[in-house]
Amino acid sequence: MQDAAYLHIHEKFRPNVILPDRERIAFIDQPRWIGYSKANQLLNLMQGLLNRTKQHRMPNLLVVGESNNGKTTVIKQFVKKFGQSYIEDDIRWVVPVISIQAPPSPNEKELYISILENLALPYKGSGSTAMLRYQMIHAFKECQVKLLIIDEIHSFLTGTARQQRQIMNCLKFLCNELEIPLVIAGTKDAVRILHTDPQHASRFDVAELSTWNNDGEFKRMVGSFERFLPLKEPSNLTDTTKINLIHNISEGRIGNVKRLLSECAIDAIKSGTEHISEQAIKDKSWLRPTQGIRKVIG
Repeated sequence: MQDAAYLHIHEKFRPNVILPDRERIAFIDQPRWIGYSKANQLLNLMQGLLNRTKQHRMPNLLVVGESNNGKTTVIKQFVKKFGQSYIEDDIRWVVPVISIQAPPSPNEKELYISILENLALPYKGSGSTAMLRYQMIHAFKECQVKLLIIDEIHSFLTGTARQQRQIMNCLKFLCNELEIPLVIAGTKDAVRILHTDPQHASRFDVAELSTWNNDGEFKRMVGSFERFLPLKEPSNLTDTTKINLIHNISEGRIGNVKRLLSECAIDAIKSGTEHISEQAIKDKSWLRPTQGIRKVIG
């Protein structure tokens, strides 16, 4: 392969262009980190919390944003980069970061079970809430956990106001007892859970991953996607007409951008066109949600 023939692709990914079609499609479908300024700022904020000196009242962070706009991806990247477990002194299992998805309801016992399952520790589901709480706190201390992350925190809004206060008081107790910071993430509605008690709101900073404007940063982000798509011909996705189409169909959400371009790239491989045309993007307009629902047909 002559690398000069694929200058539209980052040199790291050029070898993928000559793979069989099936392998190129599999490569496109793989999860992939695209760094951008807001995501990097959020990673830095979370790293700062991870490195804070223990104290009774630790700072906490709420990350909010529209659905499919990168919150969970940033969390996974943070855990991959800073939260990998390791063995210390050949005997102690250290887990710097615990990251879980919030239980479907604001239930204290379900929260502890989710955490213990994340740690792959045995537990008695029939045990009391107090027993599970003690086991979880003991495990955190033994594993030297420095940061707890709970994604999809808006799930707690399914409960009553009383249940929401109880689960937030539980989280406050854990942070005080363990002297570790907490990062929670969810949709914009998640802010409401902080207002169940003025004390909760005072403990959290709020970081928003807003939808993208159709500007230079969005253009650079789309260009970054093209740099790893294993297509033999350049697609020139940063062309003004294509950028406008991509922004309109994706509604400025990075998850929608990824799916749109992945679908178009897979079609380009299957059809043999080997590039993403303006018409190909238009043909994927069904990816645009209609009242929150994607209409594949009709």
